[in-house]
Amino acid sequence: MTVFTADLCDAHPEDVRIAEPLFESYGQHAHFGGQVRTLRVFEDNVLVREALSEAGEGRVLVVDGGGSTRCALLGGNIAELAAGSGWSGIVIYGCVRDVHEIDEAEVGVRALASCPKKSEKRGHGERDVPLYFAGIDIHPGDYLYADRDGLIVAGRSLEAASSRT
Repeated sequence: MTVFTADLCDAHPEDVRIAEPLFESYGQHAHFGGQVRTLRVFEDNVLVREALSEAGEGRVLVVDGGGSTRCALLGGNIAELAAGSGWSGIVIYGCVRDVHEIDEAEVGVRALASCPKKSEKRGHGERDVPLYFAGIDIHPGDYLYADRDGLIVAGRSLEAASSRT
């Protein structure tokens, strides 16, 4: 079953939060969705790797990287790790690198841009915390849906409504 963000916005106008159109699409899956796990980091991807090495179970990891474009929080190796661990997608309010490798990974990725510089490795950050970026609040346990039309978030699963095959 495929769920489209435009259909969800039409069917649930009061339930969805629509992210500002800031993100570029990477990875094999331009269309993805699932329950949200969150991270807040800044120019440090240790927690990103740790989270994506855990069983994803079709979830989406949402990373608030403070909007930094000075280094990448996700590269090709970690994208492959996420795909192998069963993550549906990754949204990064920050940058990625190794785009040619990420584009081969069986996962959906949204990020602000690409940057060739790697991040620091300090292990600083917070897990499973409420986030705010792109004009919306995102909480652990929310549901995120992304496709070529954009990125939306809801407090509950909306997959049973407005679906097409």
